[in-house]
Amino acid sequence: METLRVSGKSRPNAVAGAVAALLRSQGEVELHAIGPAAVNQAVKALAIARGYLAGDRLDLVVQPAFVKLDLAEEERTALTLTVRGVPVG
Repeated sequence: METLRVSGKSRPNAVAGAVAALLRSQGEVELHAIGPAAVNQAVKALAIARGYLAGDRLDLVVQPAFVKLDLAEEERTALTLTVRGVPVG
């Protein structure tokens, strides 16, 4: 499964395009976000991605969880959003 790292400076439209493309091709993707600004951008991107996928008759299901990441020899808690594409009836 591909993992996209989202920062507080990530462009939601760009992240949404990547999410939509990965859901079309692989059916799932994982987003990692550290901090409130990054989580905000990730959630906005998922809302935009839903619109991108509507024409393909796909919706998404998101499963949030916390994960510990080792970054620059420092352990950080990140929010991970596991996203799966589901067909719309």
